[in-house]
Amino acid sequence: MRRSTSLTAIVGVALAAILFVAGGLLMWGSAYVHNEVHSQLAAQKIFFPPKAAFAHPKAGTEITPSMVPSVSQYAGQQMLTGQQAESYADNFIAVHIANMTGGQTYAQLSAKALANPNDTKLAGEVAGVFKGETLRSMLLNAFGWWKVSQITYIASLIAFGLGGLTLLASLLGLTIGRRPEIIHEVIDGTPVTAA
Repeated sequence: MRRSTSLTAIVGVALAAILFVAGGLLMWGSAYVHNEVHSQLAAQKIFFPPKAAFAHPKAGTEITPSMVPSVSQYAGQQMLTGQQAESYADNFIAVHIANMTGGQTYAQLSAKALANPNDTKLAGEVAGVFKGETLRSMLLNAFGWWKVSQITYIASLIAFGLGGLTLLASLLGLTIGRRPEIIHEVIDGTPVTAA
């Protein structure tokens, strides 16, 4: 019985060590991705419109009424987080693109421009939409990686927690396993204790 308890404790300690290493790697990965997203966004020096711009939102202008609940919370701030990047991409750039194109996609406008190669206004609109959609996709990519950093951070905390519990359970099992077992065999009316 003692050998089985010792083996279980050793396996538990090894599993705890693996969980601690996994937690450390996940924490490192989370910090790396978070710092990369932050530094790449900071390098672009993108700022949200100032608070005063949200005072009088009007359709067809820089600030539309739909932007107030989602974008105004970041008014005047530099874009540094994935959450800000998502808001800017989906609630600022996308709104301007939809207003500029009447809700048409880049693919739809591009097909029209190819059918009308002499329409310079349409060609300019296609170029503007392409640039806007490209920036939007880059910002959403930054948001996606920022989300990955959050998930790996949570996973690292879970790995550390499970590693700690596994280590405690193994040490507890090892401690309990070292106590001598009392065998209640009665030989001639006398209990026998196994060493």
